[in-house]
Amino acid sequence: MAGTGKADRTQSFPSQLGRTVDSISHFANRRGIYFGRRSTRAHVALYRRTGGRLGGHLPGRPIARILLLDHVGARSGIHRTSPVIYCESGDVIAVIASKAGQPAHPAWFHNLVANPETTIQLGAEIRHVRARVATADERAALWPICAETYPGYDFFQRLAHPRVIPIVLLEPTPKT
Repeated sequence: MAGTGKADRTQSFPSQLGRTVDSISHFANRRGIYFGRRSTRAHVALYRRTGGRLGGHLPGRPIARILLLDHVGARSGIHRTSPVIYCESGDVIAVIASKAGQPAHPAWFHNLVANPETTIQLGAEIRHVRARVATADERAALWPICAETYPGYDFFQRLAHPRVIPIVLLEPTPKT
């Protein structure tokens, strides 16, 4: 009997957990509930304290890895950190400004447009990067890669319509 061994049940757990997390997310987002700010401070503290071992990927989706994105408020000048899912393409890190399908871009997106020189933390490693919004051609090429990393992005894009969810590229820069 295929599919009855312990290894089969263990391998399916991440996908079951991922579907559960996605269902909760979809339920909340359809009703305009956005949990982003409520959990950020604890997530960032846990990620930093453990070098990304905890908080470094989305529960139930091991390929959906999370980085910490530092940014400076466009108007306030306040330094902030946001945990975001990322995907990689060569030396470039791509992050999706989905805000879970809400009608407006996330604050970190506006902050990066105003102040593109920043740092990110990938696990225990801190990198200096310069942010820029992907061109339409770059977005078209990267969207399927990012949606494979986290399938919720396609749902978020439908939910955000007519807003086109931008992709931000975080390109490496030398330390200054």
